[in-house]
Amino acid sequence: MMIGALDTPRRQVAEIDYALLWSVLILLFAGLVMVYSASIATAEGGRFTGHQPAYYLVRHGIFLCIGLVAAAVAFQVPLSLWQKNAPYLFMIGVVLLAIVLIPGIGRDVNGARRWLPLGFANLQPSELMKLFAALYAADYTVRKINVMHDLKQAFLPMFGAMAIVGMLLLKEPDFGAFVVIISISIGILFLGGLKARLFALLVIGLLIAFALLIIVSPYRRDRIFGFMDPWADAFGRGYQLSHSLIAFGRGELFGVGLGGSLEKLFYLPEAHTDFLLAVIAEELGFFGVLAVIGLFALVVQRAFAIGRQCVQLDRLYPALVAMGLGIWIGVQSFINMGVNMGLLPTKGLTLPLMSFGGSGILANCVAMAILLRVDWENRQLMRGGKL
Repeated sequence: MMIGALDTPRRQVAEIDYALLWSVLILLFAGLVMVYSASIATAEGGRFTGHQPAYYLVRHGIFLCIGLVAAAVAFQVPLSLWQKNAPYLFMIGVVLLAIVLIPGIGRDVNGARRWLPLGFANLQPSELMKLFAALYAADYTVRKINVMHDLKQAFLPMFGAMAIVGMLLLKEPDFGAFVVIISISIGILFLGGLKARLFALLVIGLLIAFALLIIVSPYRRDRIFGFMDPWADAFGRGYQLSHSLIAFGRGELFGVGLGGSLEKLFYLPEAHTDFLLAVIAEELGFFGVLAVIGLFALVVQRAFAIGRQCVQLDRLYPALVAMGLGIWIGVQSFINMGVNMGLLPTKGLTLPLMSFGGSGILANCVAMAILLRVDWENRQLMRGGKL
């Protein structure tokens, strides 16, 4: 009876995971509204924006349209083609990360060189690298699946590739992107069968490396100490976090109302990018933040559910891609939320699918399209169809 119930005409109509699709669309369009709300004062008061209140709204809307078109195209690409080209995409990502460091080519903003100017917009290679890393790590794991227990054959080549990416990212510097990409790669290796002992050694080694990076870097030490007690220097290193916490406090349960934030009025830096969640907390309150967390949790849950379904269908590469994308969204959203709430040190990571940023929106939309494609291919196979 269970099989018959699943084979009803209504079930057969569903070609994709609508829970995943609607969660992603709600986050994207809620992000558009909140970016507008968070950026009005900055846009109106900025000289380079032409004092246009809708400056960031228009740009974010354009980025969103480009991202959705790119997602529609990416959805048409079979996973077999993504797997075939994963090493080349990874190499393209490495080249872009290297190019951005060349003086005169990469754009320097606030002491960080992370962008390639394209005239109408800036490309941030680290955002694309997150997607390329997920595709490549999944392909690498599938190719090495029979030797995943071997340190030399399975782990060291991937470690070398990630070390190159890490050095380039730390040169920018973009420590937040480095943490996300490493999390994606390690997570996929572990899910692909990396021995628990090797995984534990890897995690310990990374923790030691992160500690050394913090110790030898004065600005990272300042961020750690500022995170631990932002009120000790509320007008210096703890400025962003202290105003983020004020925004959360003002929002209480139901918020001050959409558009009513005071912290976005030149108090909270990067209100429409890294600290968008703080504006959501102030304007929509605890329940608004809870809704955002719930939507991200649903996206991650659906990614792993789709991955498990792939395993049942003996589709290892799509399974690892789906779970890798889930790790990406989960880790980055967790870090961004933790930073906004004062639970983690301040990092330059945006809230996926929501924050302002063309490269991030483009990469996120394509990633979600690939995830939906994985689910679509699963459904075709379960119905006895061909891909």
